Amino acid sequence: MSDYRRCYQPGGTFFFTVVVHRRRPIFSNDAARAQLGTIIRNTQNELPFELVAICLLPDHLHAVWSLPVGDADYSTRWKKIKGNFTSEWLKSGHAESAITASRKKKGERGIWQRRFWEHTINDETDLEKHVDYIHYNPVKHGYVKRPWDWPFSSFRRFVAAQHYPKDWGRSEPSNISGMDLE
Repeated sequence: MSDYRRCYQPGGTFFFTVVVHRRRPIFSNDAARAQLGTIIRNTQNELPFELVAICLLPDHLHAVWSLPVGDADYSTRWKKIKGNFTSEWLKSGHAESAITASRKKKGERGIWQRRFWEHTINDETDLEKHVDYIHYNPVKHGYVKRPWDWPFSSFRRFVAAQHYPKDWGRSEPSNISGMDLE
């Protein structure tokens, strides 16, 4: 077992990558995207956090969250999101991936990969780099030619707030080249 330690910084801002089990493209499905959005909003109501940026791709998602002052528990939020999505997805008749005996013994299901990847945002430059990475990701994966064309991200909200011009991201931003956060 890995000796990985998560960084829990109260009131911190964090970048996350969360991946579907065996990279199944379940978020190509409109119902899956809508269901996940509802579950994220419900979790925000129960355990507040600011969803700074997000991009939902067919088999994974990237997000930046800011937690309330004094609160560092992003793990419980992700556990709720992943668990509630799994329950609702299976209840609505959708299939899961085959799982190993080890996963079955631990009560896990074949919807999400076991863990998630997190990075503590250090400063404004680090935040900008990760938000750019999130919004450029559909282009990187070849789904669209520019971030504006991908409707399943917060990019359009950032354009409306004049953080980006509409045609931003036709080529890879220099501040994210070499980042591989998949």
